[in-house]
Order: sequence, then structure tokens, then C-alpha cells
Amino acid sequence: MASRTEPSGCSGRGGGGAPGILPLPLLLLLAAAALVPRAYGDRRNMKFEVISSRGSPDLTDILMLQSGDGQNLVTEDVTVVEGEVATISCRVKNSDDSVIQLLNPNRQTIYFKDFRPLKDSRFQLVNFSNSELRVSLTNVSVSDEGRYFCQLYTDPPQEIYTTMTVLVPPRNLVIDIQKDIATEGEEIELNCTAMASRPATKIRWFKGNKELRGKSEVEQWSDMFTVTSQLLLTVGREDDGVPVICLVDHPAVKDLQTQRYLEVIYKPQVRVLQNYPLQGLTREGEPLELTCTAFGKPQPTEVKWLRVDDEMPQHVVVSGSNLLINNLNKTDNGTYRCEASNAVGKSSADYMLFVYDPPTTIPPPTTTTTTTTTPTTITDTTATTEPAVHGFTRLPNSAEELDYGDLSDSRAGDEGSIRAVDHAVIGGVVAVVVFAMLCLLIILGRYFARHKGTYFTHEAKGADDAADADTAIINAEGGQNNSEEKKEYFI
Repeated sequence: MASRTEPSGCSGRGGGGAPGILPLPLLLLLAAAALVPRAYGDRRNMKFEVISSRGSPDLTDILMLQSGDGQNLVTEDVTVVEGEVATISCRVKNSDDSVIQLLNPNRQTIYFKDFRPLKDSRFQLVNFSNSELRVSLTNVSVSDEGRYFCQLYTDPPQEIYTTMTVLVPPRNLVIDIQKDIATEGEEIELNCTAMASRPATKIRWFKGNKELRGKSEVEQWSDMFTVTSQLLLTVGREDDGVPVICLVDHPAVKDLQTQRYLEVIYKPQVRVLQNYPLQGLTREGEPLELTCTAFGKPQPTEVKWLRVDDEMPQHVVVSGSNLLINNLNKTDNGTYRCEASNAVGKSSADYMLFVYDPPTTIPPPTTTTTTTTTPTTITDTTATTEPAVHGFTRLPNSAEELDYGDLSDSRAGDEGSIRAVDHAVIGGVVAVVVFAMLCLLIILGRYFARHKGTYFTHEAKGADDAADADTAIINAEGGQNNSEEKKEYFI
């Protein structure tokens, strides 16, 4: 680089006022320095004024350089995150050993070939050849953003620019919640703020894995943006302990998020469980054991049993959340309620009790056959005796006949099943009676068809006193017209 110091003594070389001959390297340097580009506008098609080293106005040429199909320079735009390293590359497609230089947005020379006139040490030469000039810039800041120019000293000279964009990720991502502890059914407000980003940040909300919609506001301070997103959320007991996530969508950062866990208080949730009998109906004389379960936040402080619209029977034993009846009877029918309360409120669950008759043993049906024989009559009678029906002759006694899926509504299901059994029994009895009547009619019809009865006639009346047969015939024939009417007697 000693050539940069020779211009200071060139005017005294050669003596006698005759101009001296400059070395070839110095001539090349002066020729390059004589090309001072002056840009008009911000277009890629640039206009340059070429000034002769002698400064004579008559040697000025105006050249228009068009970055069209004949352009040899190639470069790409650069996007970099603040604080990271950016690489600027100027490449020549068809190199003819022309000089390449790189200028910053203020049109200051960063690199002339492999020499760096600019004193900014953040710029470092990565590669230099006849076809490429590649420079790196470390610790990039927002002030480094802008257009960087690549110049190729050909005839005519060529220039192209690359744009550097500096991204600034958001800082201090914070969620502010209106109330740390919310009550079930209450609407709360959450705000997520992403400060000092470039460009503006997009904020997304999630409750667990479900995305929610918020409302965002953007504020600009100089070249930075601050974004605040507001979320209105109505909470329920199922939201207790669920995270609410504020997620940032920004090109400078990935998976940047913050979250807050919801804390929701709610009144107790009450259920009544039947411990005994586990299956089947509640029958007279049998025991009944119920348990009341209650869960809430905070945990219920009081659990009590009561009988709706009536007093609790004296033989009912209540111990905390348990209710026990050792010997059920019809007077125990009714609705039993379990109530639980905490600081938020009070809840209850009902159990409807219906006591059924104790199970009875039904005797099997019997068949009786009676046969009566007389000299003139034969009677064969068959009768079927059915057991008497009192109330409900058959009640469900297994889990398959009774569903206890919902204990609070079990009594209504039992009553419906008993009504179905009642209808079936009545229908069966009617069918048996009709069948018996039909059988009786058939038997009577057959009896009367076979036995028409015994009777006497008076056709030979008067022949009994005759002395001989001829006289009897004569008397019978003669007295036939005067005989009494024939009478028939049915036995």
C-alpha cells in the first residue's frame, strides 16, 4: 500500500518544470479515485458522472449504466437479527479482472479490493478474488440497516445494491392477569406485552391446547414497536390449574412464550352413592347405606343430611357423610338430600327412596284330572289351577333387570319396571281364564253330543192285557188312534 504515499512528491519529480512520469500502480489508483459516483434517485438504474483526473470540463462524459441483461454484478438482500453476523457478497458473473469495491449506506468505501479504508473493525474480509468480494459485519445494530453498494470498475462502470434488514426480537414478554384467584363463572382480563421489537410482533393466545382470540394494540417508538394483546376469558371449574399461554410470532425468534396458570375457586360438587344394597331393589326389612361425596375449591367445610318435606325418621343413623337405615319400612319412603357448602356457595344432591314389598315364593302351577262314569254318561273333565295373583307377582332381583347408572334417578326407573311387570301378569291371567272357558265349552259340547237321554213311548198301550198275540196286535192297532200323545222325557 506504499502507492498511497507517493502522490505527495510527484510534482517535484523530473526537475526543470517538466512533468515527471508516474509509476503504473499510482496511475491505476488515481484512475480508480477519479471515478466519483453521484447517485440520482433510489433506483437500481443509476446515473454516474465520470470526472477526468485533470479536472478539465471539456473532458467530462456522462454515462448511463443500466442494470439489465448485460449486468455482471450479482448480490442478494440480507436479513439479520440484531447482535448477530451479516455477510455481504458482491459477485461477478464474467470476470475481466476489474476492480470491485463495497460501499456502506453513506457511500463510504468499506473495502476497495482487499483493502479496508473504513476504520470500523466490525467489517472483516471473508473472501476476495477476481470474481467475488465477501465481507462480514459482526454485532449488527439497527443503525447498520440500509443499502450497501457493489461497484465494478469496467467501461462503463457497473453498480448494484443489496438491502440489509435488521430484525429486533421482542424483549420483556410479560402476562398481567386482572385477578390472581377467580371465581367460577367470572370474566377475567389478561394482557400480554411484547416490548421493543422490529418489526411489530404478532401475539397469539392459548388455553391449554386451544387457541383463543385476543385484541392487539401497537405502539411505535422511533424504529421500535411495542405490542399489547388483551384477552377476556370466562373461567369455569375445569379451568383450574390450566395454563394460559402468550406466544410470540416474530421472524427474529422461535418458540418465545410465557404462561400463567389459572386458579379458579368453585362451590362443591355433590353426589350420593348407594353402598348397600349394591344391586336390586330396596325392600322392606332390608338395610340401606348411602354415602355423600362432595368436592370443591376450597374443600367443603360442612356436609349434612336432611329429608325433603318431612322430618328425618328416628331410626335413621347419620354419621358425617354416611346415612344408614338398618330396617326399611314403608314410612321411610321419600327424598333424602345431602348438602355441602364452602366459601363460594352451597350445593346439594337428592336420593329418592321407594321401599318395595319383601320377596315372596310363588308355588308352581298344578294340574287336576277328574273322570266320572255313569251307566249312561261318561264325563272327562280337565281343569288347570293357576296361583292367585296379589299385587306384583314378580319383581326384578338382579343387576340385569335394574340399572343403577344414575343413583339420583334410580327410584323412577324401578317404578317403571314394576309397572311393566304388572301389565304382563294381568295379561297372563286373562289369557289363562279365556283358555279355561274355551276348554269347558268344548267338553260340554262333546258330552251332549254323545248322550241324548232315555225316554219311553205309548205305541203298544192296550196290548199288555191281550190273551194272545193276535189279540194284542188288534188291540194295539185299534187303540192307536185313541192313544194319548207320545211324551218324551229326557234324563
